[in-house]
Amino acid sequence: MRQIILYGLILGLLLVVMQFFQYRLIFMQHSESVYTGLAAVICCIAGIWGGHKIASTWSKKEEEPARLSLLPDEKVLVSLNITPRELEVLQLIAQGLSNQEIATRLFLSLNTVKTHTSNVFSKLDVQRRTQAIQKAKELGLLG
Repeated sequence: MRQIILYGLILGLLLVVMQFFQYRLIFMQHSESVYTGLAAVICCIAGIWGGHKIASTWSKKEEEPARLSLLPDEKVLVSLNITPRELEVLQLIAQGLSNQEIATRLFLSLNTVKTHTSNVFSKLDVQRRTQAIQKAKELGLLG
């Protein structure tokens, strides 16, 4: 039994050595292709990593203006009876979002967004989005 295991180990080791030299021969014959492939893989990984870093810095820059918006004047909010949700809708209108985009962002139905928009227009006594944004800035509701 010992001899069988010993012969098996020797044959396995011999097989490993033969495979090593066969792969070495392949790499020597095709070394240019192998190195070109490795360089391509490294460049691809570096490109993906760099693109991810650049995209993340761009998305951070786009989010900053929304975070830097000034707090609205509380007295004006109370005097006009504007609810927090209506103020959110007004701020998103000022960012240039459509009703559908506002609905998606706030997890509301399109009709609810239209109702809030209508309420904001009536409370600010305006007819259009541009007028609402202008009046809200004048009153200190938008930064």
